[in-house]
Amino acid sequence: MTADEHTPAPILVVVRGNSGSGKTTTAREVRRRAGRGTACIEQDQLRRVILREHGGGGDDRVAPGFITTMAQAALDGGYHVVLEGILHTGQYGTPLRKLIAGHAGPSACFFMDVTFEETVRRHQRREEPISVAPETMRDWYTPLDLLGVPNEIVIPETMGFENVVTTILHTSGLAEASPLSPCPTRCARCAQKAAGTS
Repeated sequence: MTADEHTPAPILVVVRGNSGSGKTTTAREVRRRAGRGTACIEQDQLRRVILREHGGGGDDRVAPGFITTMAQAALDGGYHVVLEGILHTGQYGTPLRKLIAGHAGPSACFFMDVTFEETVRRHQRREEPISVAPETMRDWYTPLDLLGVPNEIVIPETMGFENVVTTILHTSGLAEASPLSPCPTRCARCAQKAAGTS
């Protein structure tokens, strides 16, 4: 599905930050509140689980193109997209900027600016911890790793979770956006559920 003068283009939201900054929890809550018709694409799920590809490396890594291609496919299908991850600019900057520049609809980029010490504290409290030592997290940590795209928004660590989620929803336009994807707009099962017959 492509946008034309009668059909609005879907919204692209990119949420980036260092490990333990809260980006995954935030992105999932943004998607939950936006509702059906919004896809949440998580870097760790695609790179670590689906591809089982190590981070870093050279230009032969598959993950950067794989992740942005999946985001583009969802946008083309009419899904609003929330794309989240560390997404270091050294490896992901070029494909992310290309994705954003080529998107016909609204896009919004956010960077969760959290100190290293706070990322370690948040990581230790997360619901789905991964076994990683603070020393390793220090190697991953890149302060203020901005994409440099227009209107990129830095979210300070002092902003509470609720304010972060509502800021992303309202700044991006997702708070007011209608779904555009087949589910729930053209899906028989969604129609049955809405009618109370399922």
